[in-house]
Amino acid sequence: MRRLVACIVQAAVVGALVTASAAPALAATSARGGRGAGSSPAPAGNDLSYPQCGTAFPSSPAFGIVGVNGGLTNDLNSCVGPSSSYPSYGKTELYWAVAASTGVTSQPKASLYLNTADPGNVYDGTPIADWPASGTTPYGTCTTTTVTTSTGTYTVGENSPACAWQYGYAKAAQDVSWVSGAAKAIDAQSPPVVVSGAAGSYPWWLDVETVNTWQSGTSGQAMNVADLQGMIAALREAGASSVGAYSTSSQWDKITGGTTSSSGSLYGIPDWVPGAKTLSGAKSNCGLASFTAGRIVVTQWSGHPDNDHAC
Repeated sequence: MRRLVACIVQAAVVGALVTASAAPALAATSARGGRGAGSSPAPAGNDLSYPQCGTAFPSSPAFGIVGVNGGLTNDLNSCVGPSSSYPSYGKTELYWAVAASTGVTSQPKASLYLNTADPGNVYDGTPIADWPASGTTPYGTCTTTTVTTSTGTYTVGENSPACAWQYGYAKAAQDVSWVSGAAKAIDAQSPPVVVSGAAGSYPWWLDVETVNTWQSGTSGQAMNVADLQGMIAALREAGASSVGAYSTSSQWDKITGGTTSSSGSLYGIPDWVPGAKTLSGAKSNCGLASFTAGRIVVTQWSGHPDNDHAC
């Protein structure tokens, strides 16, 4: 993403199993296109995450999209809600999105985005500490296996679609609980605007990029898809009605193998497309073909912080 570090499970195993291209291509292969860009000016939204903690947030954005994670799939953005570093609700990004946004576009005032990744059970010879070893999933049962690395023999969860689905499900469920906790902590300070902690109060976006840690090859792509499907399942179970993907066609296809089947839960989800440098470029990108065979609803253009256009 515009400012995210690689989303791996442990900081000690930083790296990516899929190499990011220097300039991700935005040409899509899907037959279904996004909505055409309008010609009239439109107010801009902004997206914030942990790099903006402690800075002055944009005033009166059209809408705000807030990162729940702190750069890794299993850590928390320190200012999504009150924390020891940012104890006041006024310094939290969730409150900013809910209270400062004008809501004058088709996008809701506040949305959330999540880091995603699929490291598998072992990375660079190190077992992934929070890789699941059990769980009943649409892909069957996640069970254990034995692996031997240079440091010893370990019992870990299988490197399988079932365990990948369970991993994604657990990460998204954790994010839902973090948002709920952040909202409760904000509201406990009696702010002038109440913040909802319900998952259904926000659209959710999955940040799917090649700079994150993913499995490779055809079998790896199948596990990546299962991982993302697990995240969507957890969010929908929690009440989220809208779950989309932040990505580009080239990155999405490299990670997932492309969205070609209407039977999968990735097919037809909304798109948030980065890559533009100006508002006019962002508006133009609304007319790209959707990488999920869904609809492009938000496009991003670079800035400090980044800006977003509602298609």
